[in-house]
Amino acid sequence: MSSSIFNNNSISISVSDDDPDELGRMRVRVRRKRKKHGDQRGRTECTQLLIRWFVKYWILLVFLPAAALLIFEATRIGKKPGLAVNSGVNEVKKPGSLGNIEPISKLKELSNLNRLDLTTHVVGGVRERCLKLLPAEELEHLELPLNEESSSNLVKRLLYISDQETPYGAGESTVSWQRINDSRFNLFTGNQTMDEREKSFKVNETAVIHCGFYSENGGFKISDEDKSYMQSCKVAVSTCAFGGGDDLYQPIGMSEASLKKVCYVAFWDEITLAAQELQGNKIGDDGFIGKWRIVIVKNLPFVDQRLNGKIPKMLPHRLFPHAKYSIWVDSKSQFRRDPLGVIEALLLRTNSVLAISEHGARSSVYDEAKAVVRKHKATPEEVEVQITQYRKDGLPADKRFNGKKALNEASVIVREHTTLTNMLMCLWFNEVVRFTSRDQLSFPYVLWRLKVVKNINAFPVCTRKDLVNSMGHIRKAKPLTN
Repeated sequence: MSSSIFNNNSISISVSDDDPDELGRMRVRVRRKRKKHGDQRGRTECTQLLIRWFVKYWILLVFLPAAALLIFEATRIGKKPGLAVNSGVNEVKKPGSLGNIEPISKLKELSNLNRLDLTTHVVGGVRERCLKLLPAEELEHLELPLNEESSSNLVKRLLYISDQETPYGAGESTVSWQRINDSRFNLFTGNQTMDEREKSFKVNETAVIHCGFYSENGGFKISDEDKSYMQSCKVAVSTCAFGGGDDLYQPIGMSEASLKKVCYVAFWDEITLAAQELQGNKIGDDGFIGKWRIVIVKNLPFVDQRLNGKIPKMLPHRLFPHAKYSIWVDSKSQFRRDPLGVIEALLLRTNSVLAISEHGARSSVYDEAKAVVRKHKATPEEVEVQITQYRKDGLPADKRFNGKKALNEASVIVREHTTLTNMLMCLWFNEVVRFTSRDQLSFPYVLWRLKVVKNINAFPVCTRKDLVNSMGHIRKAKPLTN
């Protein structure tokens, strides 16, 4: 009985000879899995450590390679030989040749020299040239209207005030007359009173105004030979460098027709002449350096060389009495387009009598006045006198004038010589003499006062950049000491 109970309640377990091996394999698999999980855990911790280190020190990873590259470039530049540019003949000199070696910063500016690449901008989603000149073959046969009178009958005749009609101070030197009157008016300018200033802005068929060259004793003396040459010019491109200032950059990009029809005239004083001769730039027997006719001016009327530079800039109609068109280029720039094509594009095609660039940074005379003081271009006192007068006269603070910026940059001026534009330039010159030499402040005022001049082409900055290669001022002009 007991035996059958035992047999019925017992549990039979089958035991095979292979069991020990199977258990061993299971243990190995368990150990392998544990080892695998341990490796993954180690790699994860290492990755997290690298990420934490990168987040903490990423600035060093960026800075160190940049610093190393900067040191390498500085070392390489330091080993390069310096270059000196002889802009009189547009050649690059090597060390040891005649001429001063310019700083690296100036060499970078001079890298613009002789560039003829086109300047473009995007209009309506399409990239276009900033200055659209006629094709080369058309430029060769372009004929400008040289004898046609201006369509404006508002001002038919200009009379320039001189000491022959209103004599005073005859026989006195310019400088002594300047000291007596304690102003910048002198025998070259005449002493324009505030009443005469006010009357000068009134437009009549015959306008009587001050416009420099007041007296034979006023200075700005030019030889008879140079005067004869300038009187023969119908189209003139001009620049100036007084007080040993900027170098002379040869014009480029002109057609053969322009070389025959256009006068290129650079006005120098004796200080600039001596400085340029030291650099090997000597005037030829024909009076030229390259394409420029060099006109030496003696007895400059102003101590301030900036004011002396305003004479050829603003009064080309007095210097080129038979010219129909003129283009002014600041001495810091190289003119690089065909002048006949420029006149056609900026004046004739747009039915304009004067073309001047919009200002690149500001749009208001009053904002420009603040910038002039901030940049130490003039004293706060003299700027305040000018701006106070302009406010009194009612000059608005508008940033737009006739649909364009109300502020201009005058490093390039293209104009037709008409009685009205001649009057405009005379009034502009008088304002510069009376107040500050910063002509950006006075041009919008004169344009506003002389409301009859409507056809002004205020072209965009990119057009100015297409007209010239800008090198910046190379050296500061020396003021006259007497």
